[in-house]
Amino acid sequence: MCSTNSQGHCMQAGPADGEERITINVGGVRHETYRCTLTSMPGTRLANLVSDNCAVPNKDTSEYFFDRNADVFSHILNYYRTGKLHYPTGLCGPLFEEELAYWGISETDVEPCCWTNFKRHRDAEEALAQFEPDEQLPDYNTAVDGQEGLQTQNVCRSKVWALFDDPHSSVPAMIIAIVSLVFILVSIAGFSLVRIEQLQRTLDYDNYTGLEMDEDHNQAVDLFLVELTCVIWFTFEFLVRIICCPDKRRFVRNILNIIDFLAFLPFYVSLCLQALYGLILLGFLARCVRLLRVFKMAWHLAGTRALVHTLRASAGQLFLLGVPLTVAILILSPLVYYAESNAHESSFDSIPTAFWWAVVTMTTVGYGDVVPVTWPGKVIASLCALTGVLSIAMPIPILVNNFTKYYALTEAKHRRPVKGCTYNGSPRVASAPV
Repeated sequence: MCSTNSQGHCMQAGPADGEERITINVGGVRHETYRCTLTSMPGTRLANLVSDNCAVPNKDTSEYFFDRNADVFSHILNYYRTGKLHYPTGLCGPLFEEELAYWGISETDVEPCCWTNFKRHRDAEEALAQFEPDEQLPDYNTAVDGQEGLQTQNVCRSKVWALFDDPHSSVPAMIIAIVSLVFILVSIAGFSLVRIEQLQRTLDYDNYTGLEMDEDHNQAVDLFLVELTCVIWFTFEFLVRIICCPDKRRFVRNILNIIDFLAFLPFYVSLCLQALYGLILLGFLARCVRLLRVFKMAWHLAGTRALVHTLRASAGQLFLLGVPLTVAILILSPLVYYAESNAHESSFDSIPTAFWWAVVTMTTVGYGDVVPVTWPGKVIASLCALTGVLSIAMPIPILVNNFTKYYALTEAKHRRPVKGCTYNGSPRVASAPV
């Protein structure tokens, strides 16, 4: 017997002679239900199926067959029976969405208890796609009539681009990335030693003998050769990447590529314009940009990208962290200043100094250059320290959860092979005749 609940959905109390039962085969798994159960959700695929007089079951088996996911359909059928759609744990979110779309069920019907888990994968993937979009490279594998030579050239450019841009694309690419990192570290070390040698010669110039000056000159030449070798490698790497890149406009706008260009530009400027001290000083400052190349190499690590994504995604939480800290600083700084204003040994000479003290105290740094000496000032300082600790501790769980999520996504996205290829990057071919 089929009865109707308060929400209008058909409920089965037991079999009855007058009720028509429908047999549905989904992916080899047979399901039986009543017609009124399927018609309780008008507009869906199964409701339209049993309402359409033209749709007839298989003559041999007297059942409707659907080549779909059987595990998901059990939850879909339960939605027809109870009117409540629950998201199964351990199931891929996009797969469940595809099945809902196929059966004509809106995803907004998911119960509130499962909505967070159901939407979690989509929110994470949308955020990751926004922060780290997939680079759609041109299709170099399709030959054009009369342009076989051009296709071969494009394939070579694509391989060279992957060789210098993606360290994880192959073993030679990883070797080139390690070589680039070595050149970066050597360049930074040589750049630091040049500054130290110049400083020592400036301090002990009167005590230098002719032999010592020759030794210094030889050391300067050696350091110059080291820097010249590093700059040649940086220039070669940059030129190869800009020639072989699939989208030069995106390449020029990329901040990391701008850093690469600024890493070797000051060297050529200082060589051409050594007579102008001001430009040499500018080149010295710009040469410090070379230190940022370490960050570019670290960008290829999944942990670094996940950390950047976490900070971007947690901007709202970090802003909420700054609001109570700012309010507490604006309130406690004047209080501690006036509490310490009558003390002779007080180091609070102005309210801006009290602002500095409040920032250092609330961030638990505590330089100790400015400290309260009166009892009211110490009480206010205790309140300031406790407020800072509590305010900073609140968003930490959110940052940890976001980092764990983005690290898992970036690691999976990084290790995922290209579609149509095997794991080692070779084209996938049929293993059996078709």
